[in-house]
Amino acid sequence: MAGRGTPATALLDKQRVAHTLHSYEHDPRHESYGLEAAEALGLVPGRVFKTLVAEVDGKLAVGVVPVTVQLDLKALAAALKGKKAKMAVVADAERATGYVAGGISPLGQKKRLPVVIDSSASEFETVFCSAGRRGLEVEITPADLVRLTNAVVAPISA
Repeated sequence: MAGRGTPATALLDKQRVAHTLHSYEHDPRHESYGLEAAEALGLVPGRVFKTLVAEVDGKLAVGVVPVTVQLDLKALAAALKGKKAKMAVVADAERATGYVAGGISPLGQKKRLPVVIDSSASEFETVFCSAGRRGLEVEITPADLVRLTNAVVAPISA
């Protein structure tokens, strides 16, 4: 995308939500998009959250967890009152969200998916998550992230 605009940043601007964008040079050789963001921006990794798309009872859903942990699929399913969860096929996740893997944001998704944000987000005044492309993070309050994504907050990290 030209410039810094993404559907996520457009949503934040439209809703007049206070946020700060942080960009860095993405290294395609880095093994973890989230840890790369934390390192590049000099952040405590637990404050940087990754957006993972899963299938809960056959329907796509989103789990937002710190980059230092794994998504607990059973906990995600339970938070959404489902029975079974598994990670989504990358192509399905990209098609539904409108973002590429490594740049999927919980904000401004093409198809609004159910979102669960790990309860650890509430430990911070602000958190970081993808702003919709690799190398671009948005800093936002956990309350605004929950409100804009209509998220459930639950302990979903393993």
